[in-house]
Amino acid sequence: MSRIGRLPIDIPAGVEVTVNDDVVTVKGPKGELQITIAQPIEVEVADGQVQVTRPDDERESRSLHGLTRTLIANDIVGVTEGYSKGLEIVGTGYRVQAKGTGLEFALGYSHPINVEPPAGITFTVEGNTKVTVSGISKQAVGEVAANLRKLRKPEPYKGKGVRYAGEQIRRKAGKAGK
Repeated sequence: MSRIGRLPIDIPAGVEVTVNDDVVTVKGPKGELQITIAQPIEVEVADGQVQVTRPDDERESRSLHGLTRTLIANDIVGVTEGYSKGLEIVGTGYRVQAKGTGLEFALGYSHPINVEPPAGITFTVEGNTKVTVSGISKQAVGEVAANLRKLRKPEPYKGKGVRYAGEQIRRKAGKAGK
C-alpha cells in the first residue's frame, strides 16, 4: 500500500471539497481549483477528511495513488495559503521592473523583454533584481517561474542570468592563463 496515498487529507475550516464523477473541486478563501482524477482511483470526502483509495495493486493504480493524494493536498494548501517562488537577477546591467501587471526585463539583449502574467498569477518586484511569482496553483507558479528563468539561464562562468532564490550555480574555471 502506498505510504503517501493512504494518508487522509484534513480539510481546514473555510475549505469546501466536492467530488463529481472524476472531478474534485476545492474552494477556499483564495479561489477555486479543479483536478481530474485518473480512472482507477477513487476519492471520498467524509468527516472533514479526504480519503484516496485504489481498487487493485496494478502498477498504474499504485503510481497514481500517491500522486492523486498529493495533487489534492497541494490544491487545499493553494486555496488557503497560496504558493510563491522567488527569482533573482544577477549580472551587470541586468534588471527587471514592473510594467502594469507584467514585467519588463533587461537581460543583455538588444531589446527589453516584456512578460504578461497568465490568469491566476501575480508578479511582485523588490528592488530591481528580485521577482516573486505567486498564485494558488503550485503547478502554474512553478511553470511561470521556470519560463522566466529560461529567458536567460545562469551561465557557469560568471553566474550571470535569472536564477531561483537561493539556487547554487556550479561554477567552472575559465581558461588557464600562461
